[in-house]
Amino acid sequence: MAHPMIAPSILSADFARLADEAQAVAGADWLHVDVMDAHFVPNLTLGLPVVQSLLKATDIPLDCHLMIEDPGRWAPPYAEAGAHNVTFHAEAADDPVAVARDIRAAGGKAGLSVKPGTPIEPYLEILKEFDTLLVMSVEPGFGGQSFIPDVLDKARKVRRLVDSGELRLLVEIDGGINPDTIEQAAEAGVDCFVAGSAVYGAADPGEAVRKLRAQAGVASPHLSLAP
Repeated sequence: MAHPMIAPSILSADFARLADEAQAVAGADWLHVDVMDAHFVPNLTLGLPVVQSLLKATDIPLDCHLMIEDPGRWAPPYAEAGAHNVTFHAEAADDPVAVARDIRAAGGKAGLSVKPGTPIEPYLEILKEFDTLLVMSVEPGFGGQSFIPDVLDKARKVRRLVDSGELRLLVEIDGGINPDTIEQAAEAGVDCFVAGSAVYGAADPGEAVRKLRAQAGVASPHLSLAP
């Protein structure tokens, strides 16, 4: 059995100290990096130059979540730079499969993300082209929002397809994940949990990662904390 993956979101970190903030979560599975362009979402965060610097500063695999328009143009360079997983939004792509293939050709894993109000059914057919499905449990754009439990139905649907062998896919969730919400997400079949303020708002971010992983492992029917 796989173990629960925790991906601290640097959206909640101190942007002036990103190398130190990455070091503070050294035991994390992925480091979640929110790229926002002020077009697809009403916020502007960081881009490829910051990711390139982070890649030199940490060994934690980078999980780049591109909340941007025109991912066909902008996503592959993140994989070329060395990002482990590059996720873009279904709502932003005219041809998601082509973008996924370009990300994979550039050496990265390809992720597809859906906003809370976007149904998963139209995308089930193409998920075989992806390594990750990122279910947004808040509206993308800002950190610190409240968890939307209705989105867990999407995780359950995809989990069933993975468990039946129809898909090979990591199910990831992002938005409002904290000690109060992670167990319900784990029960629904999520593999990887993005947590921002629940990690970086804690006195000891590394300990927060360990506690969240333990909570998910106890609640999950398909993940285990055993080595």
